[in-house]
Amino acid sequence: MQSQPKKYFLIAGESSGDLHGANLIKAIKSFEINSSFMGHGGDKMLDAGMEIYEHTSNLNIMGFSEIITHLPRMFRIMEKTKELIKEKAPDKIILIDYPGFNLRLAKKIKHLKIPITYFILPQIWAWNQKRINLMKKYIDQSISIIPFEKNWFELRGLPVKYVGHPFSEPISQNETKKDLLAKHGFNKSDPILILLPGSRQQEIEKHWPVFIKTVSDVKKRISNLQVLVICAPNIKINKIPNHIRTESNTRLALSVASAAIVSSGTATLECAVENIPIVVCYKMSVYSWFIVKTLAKQKYISLVNLIANDNVVKEFLQYNLTTSNLSNAIIPLLDKQNNSRLNILKKYKKIRDLLGKPGVYNRAAKHILEK
Repeated sequence: MQSQPKKYFLIAGESSGDLHGANLIKAIKSFEINSSFMGHGGDKMLDAGMEIYEHTSNLNIMGFSEIITHLPRMFRIMEKTKELIKEKAPDKIILIDYPGFNLRLAKKIKHLKIPITYFILPQIWAWNQKRINLMKKYIDQSISIIPFEKNWFELRGLPVKYVGHPFSEPISQNETKKDLLAKHGFNKSDPILILLPGSRQQEIEKHWPVFIKTVSDVKKRISNLQVLVICAPNIKINKIPNHIRTESNTRLALSVASAAIVSSGTATLECAVENIPIVVCYKMSVYSWFIVKTLAKQKYISLVNLIANDNVVKEFLQYNLTTSNLSNAIIPLLDKQNNSRLNILKKYKKIRDLLGKPGVYNRAAKHILEK
């Protein structure tokens, strides 16, 4: 598929969107070699050849009270973005997740008559479902990576293309499992616990103190426990004890893991793909929690449970995120013969089957180019 080179304006506001955006850019380039890319994103989109106007490190905010604090700055970025799009006159705009910003922007720029694609759809099925009216009015093309979304959106009048989930894609690694174990001084016969406290600084600040206490508690009962924390880009984790090692390669770390404690987000699904039993947690400000409890429509918070429509893994939210709850839930999962662990792994297969075949970004790119 070859066509005239085009200009694309992409907007990703966090690290996961940066990864998806970078891979989408590469896929579009494989069909349109000379097309150009500009917009908001992170280092991965920059490396893929996109001109960055706002970096994800300036955009990545989570929680209602946290967003209110940063509102003046975000309003300035919104106005700047609107003017940039008007000035650059791209052939197409691609919004990636980040709905608080992207849906408002779509409304503000619709009059420019530039086609707008939404890739990685807002999770409005979880809360604030009225936003589907904004999508129907301002979004020209919707592309989903979550299995149940196509049916949910189309029942409410919004056509959606499901292309599969990117976690179905194979990943080539420069390091091997053996390299990773050697780097951290780990013994492959002893249990390895992976900690994924979050990809936003606010999440780290809420989760990390509980994670440290939980590790200390678990080590009292499993003396040979080895612990690795995944450090996401553009975040800082303070007070990491000497017995907890740090790593940035999530998929490689999961390949040697026995179990994981995970902040709710896409990482929960990544663990299911790698067949790692998990305990899911999340904590936010009191105000944000009140809003979520008021507006939330779903029984579960983790993608693993949502896709399976089943209580596959335990979730500890807000006031239930305690050291004792995490410790008591994770210890059985570190035992390879434990029934709780085996039941989770059995249910993971159903989830993996729903994620589709490799080629997700190519399918998304073709759909974007055909529209």
